[in-house]
Amino acid sequence: MTRGCPFDPPPELTKLREEEPVTRVRLWDGSTPWLVTRYDDVREILLDPRISSDTSRPGYPHPSAATATRRMHFINMDNPDHDRHRRLLTRYFAVKRLEALRPRIQHIVDELIDQMLAGPKPVDLVEAFALPLPSLVICELLGVPYADRDLFHRTSKTIVSRHATPEEMQAATTELHEYLGDLVESKGADPGEDVFSRLAVEQLRTGQMSRDEIADMGLLLLVAGHETTANMIALGTLALLRHPEQLAEVRAADDPALIANTVEELLRFLTIPHLGRRRVALEDVEIGGQTIRAGEGVIVATDVANRDPEVFDEPDRFDVHRNARHHVAFGYGIHQCLGQPLARVELQIVYGTLYRRIPTLALAQPFEEVEFKHEMLAYGVHRLPVTW
Repeated sequence: MTRGCPFDPPPELTKLREEEPVTRVRLWDGSTPWLVTRYDDVREILLDPRISSDTSRPGYPHPSAATATRRMHFINMDNPDHDRHRRLLTRYFAVKRLEALRPRIQHIVDELIDQMLAGPKPVDLVEAFALPLPSLVICELLGVPYADRDLFHRTSKTIVSRHATPEEMQAATTELHEYLGDLVESKGADPGEDVFSRLAVEQLRTGQMSRDEIADMGLLLLVAGHETTANMIALGTLALLRHPEQLAEVRAADDPALIANTVEELLRFLTIPHLGRRRVALEDVEIGGQTIRAGEGVIVATDVANRDPEVFDEPDRFDVHRNARHHVAFGYGIHQCLGQPLARVELQIVYGTLYRRIPTLALAQPFEEVEFKHEMLAYGVHRLPVTW
């Protein structure tokens, strides 16, 4: 299944939303979970405690054989375990705390742009800007040495790939897990003010969490904390370059509200978790006129739901003036993305700075030659050559 316009969900899924909004689909392993595509049904599923996120349960619709071997993280737990783990992190990702990071993030953005302007062109925006920014930010927040970025960039690429073999997934996950476990132990001996130091002092030292549990939590935070935002920066820039009139508005904007609106519209329009939120039913559940039986898998297509015309007028039209804050790009319910306040701050600073600092930014290769990340869990582009 491929996309028509690379910014849009596959047309086959759009057709399903209109004609069969709750329907069976066949996966790589022959299983036939339910696919849910309408906005209201998606939100209902994501709120329902009878629908489990536990990847270890029979019937869970894994994206690939490799992802079925990944370690358990708290986002794949149900309550009360999910809430217990999430509460340990909530204060570090609170809106007020992350808003206080704006000056530091702005400084990093300006430094990266300075380096781009001082170097040769064209340049790959992914390598020079989109990937370093969230990597630096999440490293500082968690307490991970940025000097070790090659290790976590390399292992992360495997962890988020649908094409990795189970052996490759296991090796990458183990390598990153062991690295983070060692880091947490060292933080316990010499703590700072970062997240890993606090977890080491408050959880590891007291025996409330094990080294492995904290490493599992850290792996999720580190991978999700840079992969998703990096993809949004590059793909969002490409989308704006393809809509020059709206890019001109964003470039000239002196109203933070327009930049914030642009972020929300890009999140809705692109919805980079393009393989859906996956669940399994614990009990029989009726949704959209269909009965999902206990033990059956469920995939909620948030990218298709974010284009539902019952909720968003002219949903396939990109419009930076649209009120899109009620999108489901970050999920919905108890498993809604913990890091969304950080992503919003980063994206607002990027979209409010990059095009103003480099007003003639342009794609340095034909649009048709851009290579998109169809094979990754998060949608994006592999490279984005730009010039000015």
